Amino acid sequence: MRAENIPVIDVGELHSAHTRAAVDAACRDWGFFQVVGHGIDQVILDDLHRAMREFFHQPMAAKRAITRTAENPWGFYDRELTKNTPDWKQIYDYGPGDGAHLVPQWPAALPAFQPVLMAYYEACQSLAFELLRAIAANLGMPASHLDEDFGPGNTSFVRLNYYPVCPAPAHPDGVQTPSSGYLGVNHHTDSGTLTLLLQDDQPGLEVYRDGVWYLVEPRADALVINIGDIVQVWSNDRYRAALHRVLSNSHSERFSAPFFFNPRYGTNYAPLPSTVDAEHPARYRPINWGEFRRLRVAGDYADVGEEIQISHYRT
Repeated sequence: MRAENIPVIDVGELHSAHTRAAVDAACRDWGFFQVVGHGIDQVILDDLHRAMREFFHQPMAAKRAITRTAENPWGFYDRELTKNTPDWKQIYDYGPGDGAHLVPQWPAALPAFQPVLMAYYEACQSLAFELLRAIAANLGMPASHLDEDFGPGNTSFVRLNYYPVCPAPAHPDGVQTPSSGYLGVNHHTDSGTLTLLLQDDQPGLEVYRDGVWYLVEPRADALVINIGDIVQVWSNDRYRAALHRVLSNSHSERFSAPFFFNPRYGTNYAPLPSTVDAEHPARYRPINWGEFRRLRVAGDYADVGEEIQISHYRT
């Protein structure tokens, strides 16, 4: 692990050539960057920090009363697997309901929780659209080219993460799951488009680059952004979704809140036309997001064998 910070970009003028060039370099070189000047009201972020602590400090029975299921992914869970290995964490997931299978579950004892979480969701979604347009332009497409796939009915969601004090933290070298002890989250790439992450002041997130794990130092004024597998496919491997993991800690608890920006289930994604030519043929066949997401989520609940990856769709 190295305590070297990933790029920090002021996105207050995201449409400027200078800022877009910085985003392009960060996507190409790291797959991760932090953003300041993001425009999300500090009150929204402070309220969310407070709501996370209130929620996860409830008795376990109160949290498990709104446990998510394979049929309804919104709610609490404390037995998630990554790389078929248990993580040392508790989570709460929220996304919009569909009146059928997707039903948000709210903690009965915390009436202020719902409006705080929804305000964070809306603020992150607005910022994610701006970042999406910058990435589309950087890949040679019209800035709004990808918007339609992320309109009403998209599958974006907020996750609240709680990493309790761990009696047996693990810190394996390289890309491997622990032989003993626990990571907060085992190594993985994010399957969707973009992740916008609010961290508390406790370090724990690490990014893998050139054979080294780098610690992402928390900044009170920043959100952490990372690109997911969909952006890697769009870019025809110009951008790579970076492996990352979360350390557990024997002394301090940790909280974070990622917003996962994902398209509609019916979306098919493939290398963008601007990234393909005679010298750079398409490296992926089209992938249906609904199918990919369904197969990926199955591994959160049980060991279903090899985890589905975009590499399974390589041409």
